[in-house]
Amino acid sequence: MSSDEERFDTLVDDREVTIERIVSTGQASPPGFWYDNPRDEWVVLLAGGAALEFEGEPSIRTLRRGDYLRIPAHCRHRVVYTEFEAPDAPTVWLAVHFIAHGAAA
Repeated sequence: MSSDEERFDTLVDDREVTIERIVSTGQASPPGFWYDNPRDEWVVLLAGGAALEFEGEPSIRTLRRGDYLRIPAHCRHRVVYTEFEAPDAPTVWLAVHFIAHGAAA
């Protein structure tokens, strides 16, 4: 599988929660671009590998299949790289965007 663009499939879209599947085929954030989401985000890597950079952190965070993390609202971050587990096997993310109503879990 090869593509110049990531694929975003919205699985659930609600006022307070959005769940999407993201299929990456080697994409990364453009130089100088930072995500700054207004809602919290919880992501799990279902396949492949990726690295995320968080503004103000000295090192990147590497993710492999099964790894997950919570990204608080307005925590600026970017995708450094995505990689294939095997030839033509994309990186697959499950992302849950939500409005946090209590303490972080």
